[in-house]
Amino acid sequence: EGMALPQRIFPPEKICMDWQQRQRPGAGLCNLGSTCYINVILQCLTYTPPLANYLLSYEHSQSCQQQGFCMMCTMEAHVRKVLCSSASAILPGAVLRDLKFIGEEFEYGRQENAYEFLRCTLKAMHRACLSGRRHLDVSSQETTIVRQIFGGFMKSRVTCLSCQAVVDSYKAFLDVSLDIRAASSLTTVLEDCVTPKQLDQKECFRCSKCKKKAAASKKVTVHRAPRVLTLCLERADQWTGTKISKFVEYPEYLDLRPYMSDTAGEPLLCSLYAIVVHSGDTCLEGHFLCYTKASNGLWYKMDDESVDNCDIHTVLGQQAYLLFYAR
Repeated sequence: EGMALPQRIFPPEKICMDWQQRQRPGAGLCNLGSTCYINVILQCLTYTPPLANYLLSYEHSQSCQQQGFCMMCTMEAHVRKVLCSSASAILPGAVLRDLKFIGEEFEYGRQENAYEFLRCTLKAMHRACLSGRRHLDVSSQETTIVRQIFGGFMKSRVTCLSCQAVVDSYKAFLDVSLDIRAASSLTTVLEDCVTPKQLDQKECFRCSKCKKKAAASKKVTVHRAPRVLTLCLERADQWTGTKISKFVEYPEYLDLRPYMSDTAGEPLLCSLYAIVVHSGDTCLEGHFLCYTKASNGLWYKMDDESVDNCDIHTVLGQQAYLLFYAR
């Protein structure tokens, strides 16, 4: 709605949500000094089934005509190396070498934010998919394999409180950032997100039906759910900058249906398959580690070079920073 129909770039039937091959977890990743923020994101992406299946199929590299750096080719080589290596740990050398191409703000040897690295990595992969296709319209650009896996659409509905006229707008997203300051669980955060809120005077709404400025309410819902939903529980207080170190409960299985534009119909179940945890007193220092579900269906704690099995109760008891759910 509100967008032109795209020319399809990648046929959606090539996306497989279940692992094509089941095996033990792959290698850990060496930390070369403050590179834990890179390692956790690489591990979470490696264990994202539809992405791993696609990368392991050589689909991208066989048709890639990119000159120089290509993030999709880099990820394809990395995932293959991690999952097929007999070593207990490997060095993500290509990613570290080309850090500046992934995000200009990243400086080798300096602690950075895992969430920012995730966003820059997905954007770099998306750009790689569009290489040589720069002339494409916006709708077509939304059909890259990255957008088909991680991309969704939010719907913002503004309702005039005087005449009840509505204005809808849509926005594409690759991840969702959530304010957890007043929350005790993920579901309460999401419920708050979809609750209509009255716009304050600074955001005054000019109603096209009333032809005047009027009081209005705004409701944001998930209009089209992504195949893989990535959530960031904001741990840095935006007013004080201090770290929010409280436990926010999150489920192993999340039903997205109550937060959709259309709440009627079948449940839209997502399954947790990876989380990122930050340990440390402040957001500017400390350490990142992650928990991921391997293709054998078992959970593992991945802390740089070490990969140790764990149970779901351990996974659900963490002060999570990033949550990855797959449909």
